[in-house]
Amino acid sequence: MFSEIVVGTDGSDTATGAVALAVDLAQRCAASLHLVSAYRDPATSVAVAHTGVVAVPDPGFTAFEVRSACEELLTEVSKRVAPIPVTTHAVPGAPADVLISVAESVDADLIVVGSRGMKGARRLIGSVPNSVAHRSPCHVMIAKTARSSRSRSP
Repeated sequence: MFSEIVVGTDGSDTATGAVALAVDLAQRCAASLHLVSAYRDPATSVAVAHTGVVAVPDPGFTAFEVRSACEELLTEVSKRVAPIPVTTHAVPGAPADVLISVAESVDADLIVVGSRGMKGARRLIGSVPNSVAHRSPCHVMIAKTARSSRSRSP
């Protein structure tokens, strides 16, 4: 059914749920899994000035440090999904853009994303699952990972 599956992670609980679903699908379909993590290039940061949006340097971390941390995260996550064939992708950019770019480059049949940001203000101002669902070059599966604001009874 699927041969190339792309899933994003930032190490959060909701991303872990999306990865778990992607791993299960990859096992069932004998598919290759592409673990993707987007990171912000620390050389620039977006700031809003009176003249509009401008790029300003962010001296907090070096590009090497940010990329290394992202690669370490992907290495740790990939250790938990063995023996599925896994390729990791640490790419600078906005998460939705990076997921779509990787999916296009590996000719993916499926992108799995978590549902965080599908409700409330984030849905209106732009969320990763919403952006990916509208711009994806392939199928998109939105994993139910966001917690409900209503309490659940046992």
